Amino acid sequence: MIQVELSRIIIDEKRQDQVIVLKEKDGDRQIPIVIGFMEASSIKIKISGVDVPRPMTHDLIRTMLDTLEITIDRVVIHDIKNNTFFAKIHLIKDGKEYEIDSRPSDAIAMALRMEASIFVSEHVIMEATIMDKDKYEKEMKEFKEFLKDIKPSDFINYKE
Repeated sequence: MIQVELSRIIIDEKRQDQVIVLKEKDGDRQIPIVIGFMEASSIKIKISGVDVPRPMTHDLIRTMLDTLEITIDRVVIHDIKNNTFFAKIHLIKDGKEYEIDSRPSDAIAMALRMEASIFVSEHVIMEATIMDKDKYEKEMKEFKEFLKDIKPSDFINYKE
């Protein structure tokens, strides 16, 4: 599992598709996930620190979990099928762990409210990662420069 954090959220009020981008915490890989407008708004409100007069759905769920002394240990985006991501929320109550199926958008909204870690499985990262174009182009340029001066005699031929 790779720990990630919310890198950015893109909300387009004219379109149906909103995008959150998760970034590898100790790396450069990024994963875009298309989510609904309401979930994007809920996440945006939380990260912006906006106070709402009445609890939104994710705030209500947080209050219920707090009241029942249930914590969110972590959120895991564990699979992707046909461009649909699948997540699980790992809850802890009285030392016992429960795993709840969730849409990634709801899981992330809850993780942000409960200050829980967000993880993505390696195979999801491998399938869904977008690269930083500038960094990729720089690395390719450096690699091509390296290859430019290399010759076959630079390699050692090991015989068994």
